[in-house]
Amino acid sequence: MRETHNYCTFDYAVIRLVPRVEREEFFNVGVILSCPEHKFLEARIFLDEEKLKCFAPETEAESVRHYLDIIPKICAGERGAGVIGRLTQRERFYWLTAQRSTIIQSSPVHTGLTNDAKQTLEHLFEKMVC
Repeated sequence: MRETHNYCTFDYAVIRLVPRVEREEFFNVGVILSCPEHKFLEARIFLDEEKLKCFAPETEAESVRHYLDIIPKICAGERGAGVIGRLTQRERFYWLTAQRSTIIQSSPVHTGLTNDAKQTLEHLFEKMVC
């Protein structure tokens, strides 16, 4: 009998901080992962303040952190996430990963297979951000 692993597709995007949009320079600050089959949408965020100071000393870490902290709330559909937090999980994922010209942007969306969305998110976060 063949062993089944219950793999399903997932989509993810890397969250980037682009302090000076006109220079198109960025560093990674998080990952968002969506796995509709498991009803999973989460984000892991980490702002390296030392890197921010070196990269863009004029940018206030507290201001950036305020905006980054909203991302996991939107993923969870928390009340504090406003109108966007009331969208479906898939709509929230697409809203969060839409292309923008602000200092917080996402990479293109990538797709893969997983049998454990939370573990995959942690792996991607360690690989892409830490």
